[in-house]
Amino acid sequence: MNTIKDTKSAYAQAGVNIDVKMGAVASIKEMVASTKTQSVIGGIGAFGGLHKVPAGKDEILVASTDGVGTKLKIAAMMNKHDTVGQDIVNHCVNDILVQGAKPLFFMDYVGTAKVDPNVFKSVVSGLCKACRENKMALLGGETAEMPGLYPLGEYDLVGTIVGHVKKSELITGKSIRAGDVIIGFPSGGLQTNGFSLARRVVFDLCGYSWQDKLPGTNQTFGEALLAVHKSFLKPVAKLLERKVRITGMAHITGGGFPDNIPRVLPKVVNAVIDRSSWDVPKIFTFIERQGKVDHDEMYRVFNMGIGYVVILPKNQLEKATNILKAQHQPYSVIGVIRKGKGIVTYEH
Repeated sequence: MNTIKDTKSAYAQAGVNIDVKMGAVASIKEMVASTKTQSVIGGIGAFGGLHKVPAGKDEILVASTDGVGTKLKIAAMMNKHDTVGQDIVNHCVNDILVQGAKPLFFMDYVGTAKVDPNVFKSVVSGLCKACRENKMALLGGETAEMPGLYPLGEYDLVGTIVGHVKKSELITGKSIRAGDVIIGFPSGGLQTNGFSLARRVVFDLCGYSWQDKLPGTNQTFGEALLAVHKSFLKPVAKLLERKVRITGMAHITGGGFPDNIPRVLPKVVNAVIDRSSWDVPKIFTFIERQGKVDHDEMYRVFNMGIGYVVILPKNQLEKATNILKAQHQPYSVIGVIRKGKGIVTYEH
């Protein structure tokens, strides 16, 4: 029988160094503490994070879980890991925002073959930055080393968010009616979806590297692909605060327009999108042309430059746009609601 004889622990020789992992966790405590809100009880390090329950019988909790996906491959190529932390937080914020909920706290999961303390600290710095910007606490998380499951040098990043909304203010889409208008907020990039196709076109089919310039821009492909997934909490919160009557909202993530907008549509109306009403960023037109991707498929795989959609009655449009202008929030009126069967259709 062979036995392990080394100054290293048997577990470390098998690929898991508990001391390195615990040292990395200890190094981020100050950053995590910077996200603490008045409702947090205690600090990180316990088996569970503690947070006060929102007061009031009308308050309900809203929760969501998501991941960054293969955008992490771009982060690894560029050795830039702080922005993916922002991506997952902002993605989750937008997911609960569509129901009118504001965030309370966030929890993360990092799975990897081997913890790299520098990479781990960079990821957490992004998580903390976005949590502070969205005024919520990073309450805790899990860092798991699993050699043999993940390729060496790679990791997965997943987040869970919990927020709250008054039941009387919950936005479900049930009140959407024919004649309502659709406002779109620009995404700035791919957000966190479509990266398997984007990587195939840019790197495999076209042979570009992340340092090469995206034709027609001053951006490198790396900068265009790694652009931070925006949070739309501030403009939407301002609309709600000023009592703009919003009938529905959608976060344009995986599934694009045809799969996300119908999640809030009653089955008696369609969302009619005018694709000529905004300028599609060049990264999307590049992928479409160079990858020979069908035009309609592009709108299902990618957000095409619209990251978030707000639906409201036409008589609320002027009030809403005045508020957005005052907030310096870019927007486009991208469509209308018409009688139909709960699907997305396109003009132009």
